[in-house]
Amino acid sequence: MLVELRIRDFAIIERLELRLDAGFVVFTGETGAGKSIIVDAVQLLLGGRADSTVVRTGAEAAVVEGTFRLEGPHGGDVRTILEREGLLEEQAFVDLGREVRREGRSLARLNGRTVSLALLREVGELLVDVHGQSEHLSLLRVREHLHLLDRFAGVEEDQAAYAAVYDRWKAVRQELERLRQSERESAQRTDLLTFQIGEIEAAALKPGEAAALMDERTRLANAEQLATLAEEAAAALSAGLEDRPSAAELLGQAAHAAAALERVDGSQSGLGVEAQALVEQAGELARRLRSYRESIEFNPRRLEQVEERLQLLHSLQRKYGATAEAVLAHLETARGDLEAITHAEERIGALEAKERDHLGDLGTRGRALSEKRRRAGERLAKGIEGELGDLKMAGARFALDLLWEDDPSGVPVDDRKVGFGREGLDRAEFLVAPNPGEGLKPLAKIASGGETSRLMLGLKGVLARADRTPTLIFDEIDQGIGGRVGAVVGSKLRRLARSHQVLCITHLPQLAAYGDLHFRVEKVQRGGRTFTTVGPLSDDERLAELATMLGGESEANRHSAADLMAAAHKSE
Repeated sequence: MLVELRIRDFAIIERLELRLDAGFVVFTGETGAGKSIIVDAVQLLLGGRADSTVVRTGAEAAVVEGTFRLEGPHGGDVRTILEREGLLEEQAFVDLGREVRREGRSLARLNGRTVSLALLREVGELLVDVHGQSEHLSLLRVREHLHLLDRFAGVEEDQAAYAAVYDRWKAVRQELERLRQSERESAQRTDLLTFQIGEIEAAALKPGEAAALMDERTRLANAEQLATLAEEAAAALSAGLEDRPSAAELLGQAAHAAAALERVDGSQSGLGVEAQALVEQAGELARRLRSYRESIEFNPRRLEQVEERLQLLHSLQRKYGATAEAVLAHLETARGDLEAITHAEERIGALEAKERDHLGDLGTRGRALSEKRRRAGERLAKGIEGELGDLKMAGARFALDLLWEDDPSGVPVDDRKVGFGREGLDRAEFLVAPNPGEGLKPLAKIASGGETSRLMLGLKGVLARADRTPTLIFDEIDQGIGGRVGAVVGSKLRRLARSHQVLCITHLPQLAAYGDLHFRVEKVQRGGRTFTTVGPLSDDERLAELATMLGGESEANRHSAADLMAAAHKSE
């Protein structure tokens, strides 16, 4: 729902801020005061064509901004789009903005961030229908007709059940295509998989093997140096050199002296024990070094074997994965793929049978869904033609064009194959003949203007619960109708406002009397410049405005205006 509209330097509007509410909102004013300029600004906000001529003389840019409260299903759809684009900042509201600069450049904004015009339109289409211009009218988008019909018919659960079967059929179809493609390539693929499996299995890989081999290669390649170092270390600990004793001997002397010290000075208790422990550790270290020295293998043949094994592992890892674990995982995948190819024929047969079952189910469900749609379409046509009769369009006709298209790859229905999609078997489009004697034509091709607005009002009246667009704007809806029909239109708009926010620009007091909120649009001059102002009317001001619209603010017209308001109030 549109809760605030801000316009700056647009045509003859210098600055305008409108705060709107739910219900039926009317705008009145003299011809040329700028009422339709407000509609033009909204159309620009929704992604309409930008023209630098709309920039007010002397200004650098025209700016239109709107704040919408997100409610109902369309609110959820808008939030989904904003989340998808990383623009969701506030769950309850969304801000749309449009700026047209004097040099012709145009900017679109969502929640204060610059976006593409296509994205602004995508969001705007979910929020507002402008009746009088087809560009932003959801009923003129053929793709919406089937969804509107389903909501009117109350078959959404049936359609959802059909769609679930369709999704299962599509999954089977995709697997079939994959298997058939694999089958065409199976001979070459089988040879490749067999080679890969044999190569990996022959290697008998073990997780962690490469690291152990690297360690072993290091020892084998440096065997002589390692043996020398171990021998030197062991000798220094236990054998000593010709001109100086070993570390073990020196530590033994230290232990003997420490023990003597401990006997003389009891405060140094424990020194002897610690020194003796060092003697024992030195001895143990010497034994380990000699054991290590004896284990060192001078084996060029083994080094060659390790090098060859490492080269094999590196070759497999380059082909199949960065680690032994990854290579083994590839092995399992290859085995599974080979198994699938081996049994592809029987799997294809099973899937083909499942596909036939799904197509048969889709045909049965699709035909039942289509029958319900046709019956609902008849009710819809009668209801809309009744509404149009009330709006002095008694000769107008409405019909639903619900067609099936033959398709050799379609679902079986009776003795034919019918094209289908996720929505069902039907292609739906609304047809109208606004005037007697005219043939039915697609709704999307009818001319704009007041007649079209009344036609749309008739459709909206019947489709009120099915149509989820929260804000409806009617411009020129009173074109070509008199006061009596104006009251009927007003009553219908007020009724429509129970489920939508309805904004209407009108010249008819009989229609305006039904508004829940009334704005007056005026054109004033200051300092040689023309300005449009818009303001809400109090009850007394509204009475005066309706009297003026009836022909002048006389006492008689004020009484007539009061009668109009009383009649409108009574109709609630």
